[in-house]
Amino acid sequence: MKIDIQTILPLAIAIPLGMGFILPLLGKKLTRLADVAANLATASLVCLSIILLVGRLQGGGAEVYWMGGWRITAGGTVFGINLVLDGLSALMLVLVSVVSFASTLFSSRYMDQYTGRSKYYGLFMLMIAGMNGCVLTGDMFNLFVFLEIAAVSSYALVAFGCESDELEASFKYLILGCVASSFILLSIALLYAQFGALNMAQLGERMAELGVNKGSLLALMMLLAGLGVKAALVPFHAWLPDAHPSAPAPISAMLSGVLIKAIGVYAIIRVVFNVYGWTPELGMALMVLGTLSMIVGGVLAMRQGDFKRLLAYSSISQIGYVVLAIGLGTPLGILAGLFHLANHAIFKSLLFLTSGAVQYRTGTRQLDEMGGLAQKMPITGRTCLVGSMSIAGIPPFNGFFSKLLIIIACVAAGRWGFALCAVIISIVTLAYFLKVQKNAFYGKLKDKWAQVREVPLTMQCSMVLLAVLCVAMGLLLVPGLREAVLEPARDALYQGVKGYQEVVMTLLGSGG
Repeated sequence: MKIDIQTILPLAIAIPLGMGFILPLLGKKLTRLADVAANLATASLVCLSIILLVGRLQGGGAEVYWMGGWRITAGGTVFGINLVLDGLSALMLVLVSVVSFASTLFSSRYMDQYTGRSKYYGLFMLMIAGMNGCVLTGDMFNLFVFLEIAAVSSYALVAFGCESDELEASFKYLILGCVASSFILLSIALLYAQFGALNMAQLGERMAELGVNKGSLLALMMLLAGLGVKAALVPFHAWLPDAHPSAPAPISAMLSGVLIKAIGVYAIIRVVFNVYGWTPELGMALMVLGTLSMIVGGVLAMRQGDFKRLLAYSSISQIGYVVLAIGLGTPLGILAGLFHLANHAIFKSLLFLTSGAVQYRTGTRQLDEMGGLAQKMPITGRTCLVGSMSIAGIPPFNGFFSKLLIIIACVAAGRWGFALCAVIISIVTLAYFLKVQKNAFYGKLKDKWAQVREVPLTMQCSMVLLAVLCVAMGLLLVPGLREAVLEPARDALYQGVKGYQEVVMTLLGSGG
């Protein structure tokens, strides 16, 4: 049976957007109903994203949905708003939905320690709607709009506990986020003033015809700075080490697992490859930013005693791997970077959930106050071990395969120095996650944790789901799955401006 993508594609945004307004109306007396509704919504998004991925494969290419049925051009300018489902956006939709489902499942009991649960879920759904909109939209202005929906929701969710540290972290995140958003909006205005278009495909076409001038170069610099803040790349990362530890654990998993990718890394690579077009100079800029993030994040993570703060710095380091690999601009480099992006979404979400489980039972995030917790929390301990080995690149877990591909891609491109940095930081990553395992879960159990017990079943199921994926995702390199999932995502970038422009403008002309 052929899947009608045109009918169901808008649901990826409509479902979380609608639930974002419905869930806050449930109030305090219907909190359990809010749990059920939120989990049903994210489970439906998982099914929808997989159906869209399969439907795109059936169609043999990308799909374009024109909002309101508008396929209007006037004077050669596209006015209709479109959603584009290509290999990259399909992969991102699956990642967002899987991590979202794991996070809402974990939230069902974790949020017992907070009030305002229905408001929490409302903001959570708006954040999902913003991320899904970012990865599907085909024009620059709506990229900004969806980016802001996700960002504003995340500002509120970081401060959800209303403690002084949480409010301070949220305010810092808000200020830097607003500066970044201003840069992004100004750059979009500059591009529109020069090229008279906001549709990404048409903007890329006109930029290819007219060439990159000083104005569009300034716009690119502002875009990289603004989106670099959203992606938490060094030196734009100052908000992340405070925001991630302060947020509730499921929100930390969302922020690190998918938010900085959907509204940061994804937006950067989409603009670089499909609007401006990759050049050696742009590629070098991305490789330098990636390597700097990799090194700074890894070194600073080594010094942390706060479990969640260590994970936050680790996120900066791992995003560096992704940007370094994609910056190479080679088919293998892009594939390796996207594979690591997918793997990081899973294992880092798992690690933040395990840190939340430990804090839920012990009330502390300090590693030196823990010890021997695997005896009392065996599921949490084992799933954290799986996440730690995955992020450190130990076989047979998924992180090993993507890191190995990144190193091979650097060597194949003649970037031996970058390959060496990737190897060294991988060893550093292993060192600080061995510290986590030793201090938190192994060694002698302290007397004060004698009564600690495992977290509730729904929280365990969430962690086990992600731990299983850490093992299973290595299969994405198997022929068949690789061609179905990773290679279409790679091709969406590698084909560059021309490929993206052909997808959207050909379907415009044919009324597709």
